[in-house]
Amino acid sequence: MPIRARRTRLTTSTTWRTLLAAALAALLATLLSPGGAAHSAPRTQTAPEAAGRAKESRPVYSYADAIRESVWVDIVRPREPAKQGRKIPVIMDASPYYSCCGRGNESQKKTYDASGKPVRFPLYYDNYFVPRGYAFVAVDLAGTNRSAGCVDVGGRSDVKSAKAVVDWLNGRARAYTSRTGEKRAHANWTNGRTGMIGKSYDGTVANGVAATGVEGLETIVPIGAISSWYDYYFAKGAPLQGGPEWLSDYVESPEARARCGHVQQKLIDGAPRSGDWTPLWTERDHVPDARKVKASVFVVHGLQDLNVRTKHFGQWWDALADAGVQRKIWLSQTGHVDPYDFRRADWVRTLHRWFDHELLGYRNGIDREPMADIERAPDRWTTDRTWPPRSTHTTALRPAKGTAPGVGTLGTSRGKGTETFTDDRRLGETDWAAAIDTSTPAKAGFTTKPLTRDLRVSGSSRVTVTVTPTTPTAHLSAVLVDLGPDTVRDYAHDDEGINTLPDRSCWGSSTTGDSSCFKNTAARTADVDYTIFSRGWADLGNHASDQQGGPLTPGKQYTITLDLAASDHVVPKGHRLALIVGGTDRNLILPPADTPGLTVDLARTVARVPLVGGAKALTTAPRIPAPRESRLDGVAPPSPTDRVPGGRTS
Repeated sequence: MPIRARRTRLTTSTTWRTLLAAALAALLATLLSPGGAAHSAPRTQTAPEAAGRAKESRPVYSYADAIRESVWVDIVRPREPAKQGRKIPVIMDASPYYSCCGRGNESQKKTYDASGKPVRFPLYYDNYFVPRGYAFVAVDLAGTNRSAGCVDVGGRSDVKSAKAVVDWLNGRARAYTSRTGEKRAHANWTNGRTGMIGKSYDGTVANGVAATGVEGLETIVPIGAISSWYDYYFAKGAPLQGGPEWLSDYVESPEARARCGHVQQKLIDGAPRSGDWTPLWTERDHVPDARKVKASVFVVHGLQDLNVRTKHFGQWWDALADAGVQRKIWLSQTGHVDPYDFRRADWVRTLHRWFDHELLGYRNGIDREPMADIERAPDRWTTDRTWPPRSTHTTALRPAKGTAPGVGTLGTSRGKGTETFTDDRRLGETDWAAAIDTSTPAKAGFTTKPLTRDLRVSGSSRVTVTVTPTTPTAHLSAVLVDLGPDTVRDYAHDDEGINTLPDRSCWGSSTTGDSSCFKNTAARTADVDYTIFSRGWADLGNHASDQQGGPLTPGKQYTITLDLAASDHVVPKGHRLALIVGGTDRNLILPPADTPGLTVDLARTVARVPLVGGAKALTTAPRIPAPRESRLDGVAPPSPTDRVPGGRTS
């Protein structure tokens, strides 16, 4: 998405009837209409050397002489295979950003020559893969760049227009070289085997197309992608960002913006700021349709992505697992960043092998390698045969009162009593974590004793909280924190964990108008004394339903479960694990109408955390008694390290 983490964000809405019309407009936008003899992609190999012996496709074709054409879908493909009577597979990126905003770390846009033929394709996919025998297809979503129609932000128009391209590549739809429909274009150069890739919105469209079960889509590579648009805008009723009409206006072409006001209004009407679930969100929720997915899925996500939060990959991954879909995953320490910019050489090599295996049928063994690559520290990676590891078990961790208000303990024994805090919309998770050992009025914090061995949290956590509010509206936040010094990628920086360098490296072939050379990057790091690694939010008004909220009765007790974002984090030996419960998490959720006080019933509050090794893995040192003067006055001893907002050591 174009929206920076910790900034105002987006939302979506459109009625059923309007979305159907938008889908038709999208088909016109790409000038693809149903028709032609339907057939599935041939399963034959695309090159003589691919009969089980070849391990890697080679750059044997001329990029300079490649065919560049537009059927209101821009295509670049090697010239030689067609002359040899050989059909080739397709790598496809369907995006709304090719004109408005650009793609990649350098915000590249499409360019065209005087006759309208494409000259530059953003990113390196064309430069690298076309010489290796692939076609690259760059699809403008409806209402963007040269496409007609209106932007409907993740709705049927987005998905159906991209799916129509897959259908055309497989002979199930028509395409034309002009909007008048005078000359028909045939995709007789491809075997129809298609892989979709893209970051953010682009990867979200790939998820949506895969969820239709379309034949010929063999694999998708969603990078920092959304799985349910409701979860991009709300967390169980708590608003995370603005409405989808903002995103629509951001990406629309000037021509579409001038005539698509009615679609904008439907987005507003269909996505009420109450956070209630509407038919608009049902249409934009791909998770229930994971059972339809026939493509393999290679997921990439930043564990500190505060734009497309990690809940998106977590729930999608779990649903795909239940459906038996072939999967692979990379999880980095970055924010909303493409792997080309945090692990370039390994990424290009891995993606090359993945597409060779999935689209060319090469037996290169990538399907037998570890499922997961996880960044443990800047540029230090580990692998797992499966993810989460099979030894992962959900463990109940319970808060208990400590020696001072708001400074409690966390363990496996049931707590008792209460803790009270007041929502302070000026503060957020970093403020709470920095004051974890201090009695402050805006949070309730609970910590384990120092760990006697490393503790790994792998997967999605849930925190059930029983609270009594003082006002008719209230929002809640829960975060898991690793308390201890470390060096991490600086995800809170504008570059979200990378540092863009002036020098360049080249990946593939170049032409005068389309270079394969991009600026290199390095890890941008920060020294911290705590790491927040999982978060969740909710509107307490949604206590009775995930999909609909209502006013609260002050003084009445309510129980609600917060879904914490998926994570994979190792809390090192000697560190402590903390659970913090607060109100408005500044910059991450919007505040409620009131300023509530909240009393937490500790006996009815529990965090269910996926621990590798289960409860037995949580081994801690004996708690050292506090100094006599601290026990007498009821105040916890001061933290051994002064902390500042943002987690950096002062």
